[in-house]
Order: sequence, then C-alpha cells, then structure tokens
Amino acid sequence: MRLPSLNTQILIGCLLGLAGGSWLSTPNAAPVVPEVLYGAKIAGNLFLDLLRMVLVPLVFASIVTGVANLRAHDQMHRVWTTTLAFFFLTMAIAIVIGFGAAHIFRPGEGLQLEMFAEATRNYQARQMPLPDYIAQFMRGLFQNPFKALAQGEILAVVIVALFLGIALVIGGERYRNIRMLMTELQELCLMIVGWIMRLAPLGLAALLLQLVATQNHALLASLGHFIAVVIGSTLFHGIIVLPLILWLVTRHSPWSFFKGSREALLTAFVTSSSAATLPITLRCTEQHLHVRKDIASFVVPLGATVNMDGTALYEAAAALFVARLAGIELDIASQMIIFFVAMLGAIGAPGIPSVGMLSMVLVLESVGLPTEAIAILLPIDRILDTVRTAVNVEGDMVGSLVVQKLSVEQD
Repeated sequence: MRLPSLNTQILIGCLLGLAGGSWLSTPNAAPVVPEVLYGAKIAGNLFLDLLRMVLVPLVFASIVTGVANLRAHDQMHRVWTTTLAFFFLTMAIAIVIGFGAAHIFRPGEGLQLEMFAEATRNYQARQMPLPDYIAQFMRGLFQNPFKALAQGEILAVVIVALFLGIALVIGGERYRNIRMLMTELQELCLMIVGWIMRLAPLGLAALLLQLVATQNHALLASLGHFIAVVIGSTLFHGIIVLPLILWLVTRHSPWSFFKGSREALLTAFVTSSSAATLPITLRCTEQHLHVRKDIASFVVPLGATVNMDGTALYEAAAALFVARLAGIELDIASQMIIFFVAMLGAIGAPGIPSVGMLSMVLVLESVGLPTEAIAILLPIDRILDTVRTAVNVEGDMVGSLVVQKLSVEQD
C-alpha cells in the first residue's frame, strides 16, 4: 500500500495534534493529561533536537558552497558583481518591508504563550546595556571555528563559512577538492534532513497537541492576522517594489514582464519550489523576456539558491510574531542580527520546501527565540510558501533583465 505524500502526512499529523489538544482541554481527559503531555513533550523535543543536530553543518556547508561556486563565473566579473548587488539590495528591501509590516500591523500582540515562558526568561537574562551588548556581539562574530561549530554559535559559523568560501574563490582550482568536499557535505546533510522530515508528522502533532492543550484558542485568530500580514507584504514586494525597480533601471513595462513570466510564476506558486521551477524560469527568461542566454544561465540558477526575497521577508515578520507570542520585544540590535542571518541564511540554501523550516530555526536561534514556534509556523507554511516562492522566482527574472541592462548593454 502506497503511503500518502509527506505534505499529506504532515497535514494529517497537524490535524491529529489539534484534535488531541482540543480533547485534552475537556474535563473527561483530566486523568490522562499529565501522561499524554509528558509523552508529547518528549516526541516534540526529539524532533526539534534532530533539526538542531543537522542545522550547523548544513548552514556551514551551504554558505561555503554558495560563495565558492561564484568562482565558476570569474570571467564574468561585471555580471556576477552586478547580480550579487541586485540580489542583496532586493533582499534587504524585502526584510525591511517584513519588519515594517510586522511593526505596523503587530500580529500576535497581547497573546503571550505560557509554552514559551522558559525562552522568555532566558532572553531577559541575556539583556545588558547597549555598549556591552555591541562589544559582546562583535566578540561573538570571530571565534575559533571548531568552538563555534561545536557549540552551535550561529553567527560565528556564518562568518567562518563566508571567509572559507571567499578563500576558495580566490584560491581557484588548487582547492577544488575542498570545494567538492563541502558540496558533498551539503548533500549528506540534506539526505539526513530528508530522514528527519519523516518524523515531522509525529513531531508536529506532538508540539501542536501541547500548544492547543495548554494555550488560549485566541492563537488561531492571531495566526489568521499573521497570514494576512505576510501575504499582503509579500504581494506588495512582488507587485509594486520589484516591477518599480525593473521600470526605473530598464524602462521595461511591468505588464509586459508579467505577461512573459506568468508561466514560471504560476509553476512556482503551485510547486512552492524555485528549484523545480528552474527549467521553466530559464525558458521564460530567455524566450519571452529576451535575456541573453549567457546572462540568464548565470543569474537564474544562482538566484534559485541565493535570491530569496519572499523567504527573507517572511522570516523577518515571523521572528517578530514569535517574539510577541513569547512576550519579548526585540530591540534594534536583535533585529539587525535577524536582518543579517535571514539574508546570509539564504546563500546556498536549496530551493526546496523542507529546508525553509531549517532556515526559520536558524533565524529564531540567532536571537534566542523559542524554536518550538515552528509548531505554529509549519502548519501555515504551505499557504505562505506558494506566494513567497513566486516572488523569489520573480526576483530572479527581474534580476536577469536588470543585470543585462547594467552589465552588458552599457559596454
């Protein structure tokens, strides 16, 4: 008998968790509540611990690989520098929009969850005067790489990976074996992620059961508010910001752009995977938008792993949402860390749905927010992933047109 797809299994697990949590809230379940919650806590923590286990090596290998692969295009210096500048600019704008929408509409405000009380106490215990915080932050960036990897110091791991990736670019073919090793490490980590994701239905059911059994049901209304804020701000970036950049730089009509790119955008919306959409994105970029093949074949595949506007926007808004659920008001320094980690976390991350969850764990851990919040975020992730993947792919195609205008037509 063929098992349902993983997405279907996760949906079933989430529904069972919601149903089980609702049942535990009734008087009839009172005698078994402590035992069931204890078992759910063990299962939920096991799932989270497995994700944390693979998080650091995957982030390290992905960033090293993403940066090192630029060396394959070093003869196109102007093309790849323009491409990277465009990607970082649009992701920065997307993160600012995500922060702005979360601050203006404030989803999750006034709904503090007891489930996150321990994380709140740990976060408050870390608070210190701003000068001391900045000094400690700077010291934390540059650490012994083995210590950073062993202790899971996310920011330090990202910095070490960036330095190693840049060194591999400069070193060229002499270090191709190390580059291949990092690529294989990334592939092995993704294989392990695939194994862990088989436990996702059970882990998420356990986490949701705890959440529903112990929390206020007003969370559901707050989730609807959060979904509306994320989708609205993502569409604003995709319908207003990216077409405006395209028109300002190239004078290319937004209507003509959407007409030529609609096949790729619809495929991205349905599959929620920029990697799966890649062949169609390339065809639309070359045949319908008339981007040169050598430009499109560099910008679009690189964008499928590096350029994640929709994902970066979502992670910024989600971090503030989770902070409010935990009763934490993130300061400017913490928001700058999220800005930095959300942007760099996209480098080298494969364009497949399950890795988005690991990226969210990375952002939450970087500022001490509770990773248990993925129990809230993952059930709604499929809805949000459709829109943000379409915007990710749109950014790749807009980037191709902008790069062609700035780096080729001006020669």
